[in-house]
Amino acid sequence: MSETNSCSIPHSGSDRVQKSYFDKSRKSDYLVLVPDMLPIHFKLIMAIYEQYGYRMELLQTSTRSVIDEGLKNVHNDTCYPALLVIGQFMDALKSGKYDPDHTALLISQTGGGCRASNYIHLLRKALSTTFPQVPVLSLNFSGLEKDASIEVSPAIALKLIYAVLYGDMLMLLYNQCKPYEIEPNSTDELLARWQHRLGKLFHTKRDFMSTAKLYRAMLRDFAALPRTKVKKPKVGIVGEIYVKYSPLANNHLNEFLLSEGCEPNVPGLLDFVMYCASDAVNDKRLYDKNPKKSLIFGIGYDVLYKFQKQQIKIINEQGIFQPPHDFEHLRRCADKYINQGVKMGEGWLITAEMAALAETGTKNIICTQPFGCLPNHIVAKGSARVIKQAYPDANIVAIDYDPGATKVNQENRIKLMLANAVL
Repeated sequence: MSETNSCSIPHSGSDRVQKSYFDKSRKSDYLVLVPDMLPIHFKLIMAIYEQYGYRMELLQTSTRSVIDEGLKNVHNDTCYPALLVIGQFMDALKSGKYDPDHTALLISQTGGGCRASNYIHLLRKALSTTFPQVPVLSLNFSGLEKDASIEVSPAIALKLIYAVLYGDMLMLLYNQCKPYEIEPNSTDELLARWQHRLGKLFHTKRDFMSTAKLYRAMLRDFAALPRTKVKKPKVGIVGEIYVKYSPLANNHLNEFLLSEGCEPNVPGLLDFVMYCASDAVNDKRLYDKNPKKSLIFGIGYDVLYKFQKQQIKIINEQGIFQPPHDFEHLRRCADKYINQGVKMGEGWLITAEMAALAETGTKNIICTQPFGCLPNHIVAKGSARVIKQAYPDANIVAIDYDPGATKVNQENRIKLMLANAVL
């Protein structure tokens, strides 16, 4: 262990493994590794933190060794997302590419009922024997890991909100342009240019806040890409948040659908953020729980919803691309099938997303089901039948993702679904 950069401090409670201390005054000495969950969004988030002196790298390994390391370091009853996140970190540290004495790991925590909030303790346990000097940082808004959380000042928190908004916009435009591009990789190149531009804007004082101006510029640039007018089947992707978005977890599902001549339709991250905020408000209504917290989250929800309404309005004004679902509409969709008190994991949001997709023309839906996520299986598989009854032409398939599931079998099931795809 490096005596100059880290030391061990005990942690009370259930986490008996000592955790390595991250010296924030010397943060530039560390390379912070970030798991590959939302590549578009996380690159913007990394650009924000680099402004504050952090050096970060997005891990994009997706080899079998990641799964093998996960199996070695966590119990086989642990959910698949935990296995992959920990496996990817351990695989990176064992690759020899990184200096353990100057490397830190970043992991997010929701603070909800999902076991994801406990990944951090499993990760520390995995590190304790081989890389005890490597500190783990938590990115959360729930007051967890106060002595090991990455900085989230009001200024950073504001920029993170904008990173979610712009990340969602870029993901939406990319998925609606990439299947139809005439010039190979033109959509990827435009996406990279916008990620670079937004990363620089986050270094300014206020320019990144000009949402209307930036949305219109994005829409104009993506609309100018030469595209075919061939009609292709739209395929919605819903499910547990990590497996839904992470190329590592879903075996590059987005790329596979593109290769099969489909247009992926992936709900944005803002929906999940608003879902978490609305759950706190629902707690007050259903259980009279923590009125002060509910008030704060209620204000936050109203602000985020205003941002979403602006984005939808500007996309509709241009009239070329399909906007995201209005979150209040998602809530009404959920109310037809499930109570909003069902909030473990992604809870009622998965049901709402499936119903909204089927209602607005995306009849083909893949529900990503990770091993070990019981709430996800209940609200997804349990709701699929009633949604199919309401929309008889809905083409919904649940795909299981776990250490023993092969990519070939998963893709064959998807191909079988696509054989009956609805345009």
